[in-house]
Amino acid sequence: MKAEYDFNEAKRGAVIPQKGKTRINIYVDDDILEEFRERAESSGKGYQIMINEALKAYLKQSQQPLDEETLRRVL
Repeated sequence: MKAEYDFNEAKRGAVIPQKGKTRINIYVDDDILEEFRERAESSGKGYQIMINEALKAYLKQSQQPLDEETLRRVL
């Protein structure tokens, strides 16, 4: 290990950027999130993966715009 490191040209953020994915922050109802977490735990998948899959499945089956009632039904 070096005694001193030069971080003058260092950049903050992820070391390896992911292609095809973007980090976002969204608000999801507590009951929806809890349901996805329970299902994820029983299936061995991550709950974020399951939410992403649910959204993809909805978009494939329908070209209708998402409204709150439809989104709640899908999730």
